[in-house]
Amino acid sequence: MTSLLRRATLVSSVACLSFAAVPAAAAPSTGPVIAEVYGGGGNSGATLTQDFVELATVGTGRAELAGLSVQYLPGSPSAASRWQVTPLAGGVEPGGRYLVAQSRGAGGTVALPAPDATGGIAMAAGSGTVALVTGTEPLTCLTAAACAAEPRVVDLVGYGSAVVRETSPAPAASNTTSVARAELTDTDDNAADFAAGAPTPVNAAGETPGGEAPEPVDARVHDVQGVTRLSPLAGETVRVPGVVTATRTFGSSRGFWLQEPEPDADPRTSEGIFVFTGSATPSVAPGDAVTVTGEVAEFYPDNPAGSPFQSTTELISAQWTVRSAGNPVPGALAVGEDTVPDELAPLPGGNIEPLALEPGRYALDFWEAHEGELVSVSDARLVSRSTDFNELYVTTKPQQNPSARGGTVYLGYGRPNTGILKIESLIPFSQRPFPAANTGDVLTGVTSGPVEYDRFGGYTLLANVLGEVKDNGLEREVTRPQRPGELAVATYNVENLSAADEQEKFDTLAEGVVRHLASPDIVTLEEIQDNNGPAGTGDGVVAADATLRRFTDAIVAAGGPRYAWRQIDPQEGADGGQPGGNIRVGFLFNPHRVSFVDRPGGDATTPVSVVTARHTPHLSISPGRVAPGDAAWEDSRKPLAGEFVFRGRTVFVIANHFASKGGDQPLHGRYQPPTRGSEVQRVRQAEVLRAFVDDLLAADRKATVVVAGDLNDYPFSPAVRTLTEGGALRALVDTLPANERYSYVFEGNSQVLDHMLVSRGPRRVDYDIVHINAEFAEQASDHDPQVVRLYPR
Repeated sequence: MTSLLRRATLVSSVACLSFAAVPAAAAPSTGPVIAEVYGGGGNSGATLTQDFVELATVGTGRAELAGLSVQYLPGSPSAASRWQVTPLAGGVEPGGRYLVAQSRGAGGTVALPAPDATGGIAMAAGSGTVALVTGTEPLTCLTAAACAAEPRVVDLVGYGSAVVRETSPAPAASNTTSVARAELTDTDDNAADFAAGAPTPVNAAGETPGGEAPEPVDARVHDVQGVTRLSPLAGETVRVPGVVTATRTFGSSRGFWLQEPEPDADPRTSEGIFVFTGSATPSVAPGDAVTVTGEVAEFYPDNPAGSPFQSTTELISAQWTVRSAGNPVPGALAVGEDTVPDELAPLPGGNIEPLALEPGRYALDFWEAHEGELVSVSDARLVSRSTDFNELYVTTKPQQNPSARGGTVYLGYGRPNTGILKIESLIPFSQRPFPAANTGDVLTGVTSGPVEYDRFGGYTLLANVLGEVKDNGLEREVTRPQRPGELAVATYNVENLSAADEQEKFDTLAEGVVRHLASPDIVTLEEIQDNNGPAGTGDGVVAADATLRRFTDAIVAAGGPRYAWRQIDPQEGADGGQPGGNIRVGFLFNPHRVSFVDRPGGDATTPVSVVTARHTPHLSISPGRVAPGDAAWEDSRKPLAGEFVFRGRTVFVIANHFASKGGDQPLHGRYQPPTRGSEVQRVRQAEVLRAFVDDLLAADRKATVVVAGDLNDYPFSPAVRTLTEGGALRALVDTLPANERYSYVFEGNSQVLDHMLVSRGPRRVDYDIVHINAEFAEQASDHDPQVVRLYPR
């Protein structure tokens, strides 16, 4: 069964990482193991209706499974791939089996025996990786070597062409075959331990497949949807009439939308629903009146028990009868400026699912009450570029926090932009290429289609009628040059730049430095990778000299100065970021304008400190990393401090790239208010960095200190407020008008992640965020650079 990750359903291609084939080397299992894996359930030609994973034990006693999980990764993971999780309970006896049911497809005729655990993972039939894991937190490893070093992995099998596997992968499976251990032994070589054959699921009770299908319950669509987010008929087999409004005929999550032509009077109940047909193209067309028989399911994009995302109510294992064709399609609900409520959701302090919907009061409830129904927007302004995943974000509320350049600015916790709506296309790209667009362009005319929840971006209009993009002529900004007495310091996240990148990326970034930033004197760089980038996972390469040489050469070719650089190579794999890239921060500086004070001793693990000579602070090493051994920087980039001299005056610059927001609950998710778990680490990072700044200012309260970089957090966040507490540092973004406070666009929200903060020392500070990337379909980085011009004391 092909993957149901919804981002993959509407894109024509997704670039995959290139991984070195490094065999795993974990010790053979002595307790619970994976005994059988089947991902073809419900596919064409399959007998079984459902995917499954079967567990056993090679030990002599009962193997407890409580607190463990089964996790799945696609066979060829990309940088965006995530392990999907199914938690376990109970245990498995020697000689027994434990059955974990996974996603159900549209085909097949025979049900699994009663499962011992149930998940919703759609495993690929031919190739993939399944792991038995201690705990329920998703794994993060994406290579065989990294997973072999992961102590939480109890057992692992990669089948087909899987990148992640033990030694060699097990044979490929199919719609009609599984891979299973011929003997209950574990040699840590999947090819030796597993063989392909007919699937043989067995549960803990020793039961095998069979049983009669239940008699369907006659219902209407609004009965299935109910008045909360979860269907009151979940798990039931129902028979539902309706009219087909749209079809999804490509990708791995095909199906059609069914809408009730005679709605009830309750505004809380949606009249539309998605009928999932798996990888099979549905044999219906808009206007067909059909009766569908299927099981009611709540689809979560990952583990239902712990998913931070909302579910989609849908019909699975469906069969249908076309009663007539060419019927009128129900009219689309026109969404305008006042249609969607301004308030996002009730805040009960937990899961919003049990609550009855209030679509007239809350935006998330409004969209849930129209899940699966046709909606339309007209002449909508785009508040994001067209993304790499073929998405458009528009605003239905053009007066809601507009930016100066056509976006929508995110201004604070509890101040969501409820007018933002994501749009994807149901029209095959061979018929209608997805449009390229910039922020501020307009999607003219009518765009309409059914609404569905997506983990990426929330509620999404899936357009089978797509308007035309009108180019509103957005231009890339150019900042002014610094004056002779001004020191210009810039910060630029160059998005995983490595010497393995195409020359075009170097040239475009160089143009940004020279033309748009006016060749600043100092540039702090974030996301500089080693010389071979992610292709060199585990190869011992951490140097970035070739990367920086190509970048500085490109700047000269663009008409800029010959910059020098300073940086410190990290320990391999210790600083997070793209696997194998060995990401770090660094400095470029123009030696004709500013001098760098080199003090030896800086390396990946040696901390920099403040020393005082003649009442003047200096750095013990320059460049030097700030507290690199502190737990705050675990799996994260370490700040780099450098001492510069400009016109005889000392300037301290600290380059930063704080921990990412990965793992935070989404604004549109099932938990309100969302938990920002990653914030804890950034607050600790801010405390450590602030302590270092305080040491500098204790030695000289008039010292010129510039803290710059990608802090991965908002101006109103606890992390940034920790840095600015008491006024020791000023967050320069706060000096801009509210409609100009952004350097990054995510899910339609123009927001601040990059910052420049300065001490009280410098005079006449002039600050600018230079918008050249984040709003544009063509970009060299996903971040906009910033520059501050100042007069050091």
